Amino acid sequence: MSTSYTFDDLKKDVAEGRIDTVLACQVDMQGRLMGKRFQAEFFVESAWKETHSCNYLQATDLEMETVSGYKSTSWEKGYGDYTMKPDLATLRRIPWLEGTALVLCDVLDHHTHEEVAHSPRAILKKQVRRLEAMGMKAFMASELEFFLFDQSYDSARESGYRNLHLASGYNEDYHIFQTTKEEGVMRAIRIGLQGADIPVENSKGEASAGQEEINVRYADALTMADRHAIIKNGCKEIAWSKGKAITFLAKWNYNSAGSSSHIHQSLWSADGKTPLFFDKEQEHGMTPLMKHYVAGLLTHASEITYFLAPYINSYKRFVAGTFAPTKAIWSTDNRTAGYRLCGAETKGIRIECRVGGSDLNPYLAFAALIAAGLDGIENKLELEAPFVGDAYGAREVREIPRTLRDAAVALSGSQMLRAAFGDDVIDHYTRAAEWEQEEYDRRITDWEVARGFERA
Repeated sequence: MSTSYTFDDLKKDVAEGRIDTVLACQVDMQGRLMGKRFQAEFFVESAWKETHSCNYLQATDLEMETVSGYKSTSWEKGYGDYTMKPDLATLRRIPWLEGTALVLCDVLDHHTHEEVAHSPRAILKKQVRRLEAMGMKAFMASELEFFLFDQSYDSARESGYRNLHLASGYNEDYHIFQTTKEEGVMRAIRIGLQGADIPVENSKGEASAGQEEINVRYADALTMADRHAIIKNGCKEIAWSKGKAITFLAKWNYNSAGSSSHIHQSLWSADGKTPLFFDKEQEHGMTPLMKHYVAGLLTHASEITYFLAPYINSYKRFVAGTFAPTKAIWSTDNRTAGYRLCGAETKGIRIECRVGGSDLNPYLAFAALIAAGLDGIENKLELEAPFVGDAYGAREVREIPRTLRDAAVALSGSQMLRAAFGDDVIDHYTRAAEWEQEEYDRRITDWEVARGFERA
């Protein structure tokens, strides 16, 4: 799906002085935008064809460490270049940055010009092609939650992230008066994203003090992932411009609810006109195809968890009674389950994955969900009966992995994901998970010191 802003529009804006900067961005393993700010005249002259970046951008952690143990790149290999190929279908104006447009790039091998298999956009595009070969298209929507703070990023960092000032002093779930107080930031986010060709539906207060949610219209999987990545970057930039800070940490504070990224998904015909999950004659309106798809999600739930929860902190979110799931089961319109059936008995029928946190990489998460669902379809996996009741208290049901360590083991051992993504890709992200765990294991936390300084 293309944006409404074309390369011809950009050339006109550059010629008439409205655009002077073009951001050419790739998406890194963490889902962040990485790239260059081009003088607009140079971009429309030649850089629209390609530019280059160091290949370590697809082999670092949140701290931009040159992590050892990757097959694709290393000090021994000299950290060469990748080619960044702008996808002009993603070109758009960025209203909150003066005179600026943005384009997302595919990451290509510098020598062969083939897509780099472990780059997030390539991983999702591969699964989209599998769907296309079967005459299907996936529509996705991701709901992003975050916390808003009444202080800047610099101020938060200088305080050691202590005594942070939330935008609200109380639970503001659906609360109009409290969100009116935050409207200076949230209105700018809604209007900014809308102006960047991202159709916004609404924003709302969420289930903790200072917690917000932004919802945009669903789209095909790749378009939605592109939107998701731009939304996160845009929310941070807009908040920063107003002296505020936002965090997409899955669990920023012990006493607060976690922040999620629920992912709604459905399959349609290749032309996007016929819902393949809906049959009004079937129970709940679920077609056999949908039942197989959901069975695939459940069968491979542990294997795909890493792509929904990629950090140590991600697993702190899975707490009973907080609307974050602890069980990888499905249920009908039940927010205690990891997978919730929404829109039952209507054309809008879909399955909502509630496992993912706001820290996930949308390309990786969408790709893993599609791969699991397609395995269910291809192998005609049978769907278990829906869970009824409070899933938090359920016994002897499928649990979400409790730690990153457990999720990494499941990821590495997944034959389904190795077949869908390729061994090198799974080994690459297994190494990323291992590194995150290694870094945490050697750190001393404030909790450990406070608990044991005197009493140990």
